[in-house]
Amino acid sequence: MTLPKDETSKIEVSTEYGTLRRVILCPPRYMAIEEAINEVQKQYENENIDRERAMDQYRTFRDTLRAHGAEVIELEPSEEYPEQVFTRDIGFTVGEELFISRMASDIRQGEEEALEKLLCEKGIRYRKLDGGKIEGGDVIVDRDTVYVGVSERTSRDAILMLTEELPKHDIVPIEFDGKYLHLDCVFNILSPGTALIFPEALHPATVEKLGEKYNLIEVSADEQFTMGTNVLSIGGRKLFSLPVNPEVNHAMRDHGYEVIEIDFTEIIKSGGSFRCCSMPVERG
Repeated sequence: MTLPKDETSKIEVSTEYGTLRRVILCPPRYMAIEEAINEVQKQYENENIDRERAMDQYRTFRDTLRAHGAEVIELEPSEEYPEQVFTRDIGFTVGEELFISRMASDIRQGEEEALEKLLCEKGIRYRKLDGGKIEGGDVIVDRDTVYVGVSERTSRDAILMLTEELPKHDIVPIEFDGKYLHLDCVFNILSPGTALIFPEALHPATVEKLGEKYNLIEVSADEQFTMGTNVLSIGGRKLFSLPVNPEVNHAMRDHGYEVIEIDFTEIIKSGGSFRCCSMPVERG
């Protein structure tokens, strides 16, 4: 879809850590574990989701984002899509281009159409890739470099298509242990020189290569399970993280970050946290 590049439909995401100006969220009104599709969900499949508690946690997250100056666009949830809260997977923005994902899991297919409808209503430009599967949780942007996880959710042919669509960017495929679902569950960039990483999920050579570019803060297995890597940066070295991850929070504070702690423990039962639940459209 092509719309004029004007201020009302401005799209710009060049990093994971620039000032967050506009972001798409979706309330977890119908959130549920109907089909366990990751290791975290398997642990909570019988317990499932307390939707009222999840909604309370979501509202605190949304309102805190607004308090920090972000415009929050809310996607109306549907009973058909119990994992729609994870808007990051449904689409992703690189530079001045917003792409609608091609969802791999059957239970999530159809979420793309709901996002497309919202973007049309808001006058926000978007593009689609013609083939392959790709989900936004596997796409991590740092200026001219785009790291893309190779997983059961994101295929190499889709990554090749993305390379063709973004000729000015260096697209770097990263293989990781697929049981962790998406790349942003094991790797996340906090600033031009610092990143979070769960090294057990990646090949040692990959960790070494990333370590040449970033000062890597390692996340423990326990805190990876509680989504310690899946923080959301909002600019000015501020970021959202869970209070149940004290080790990584302490490490980030030691590196000069302001950690905004919000309880998100009901929502992370489905295997995603603050980054998974936010789809940036514009960063400063």
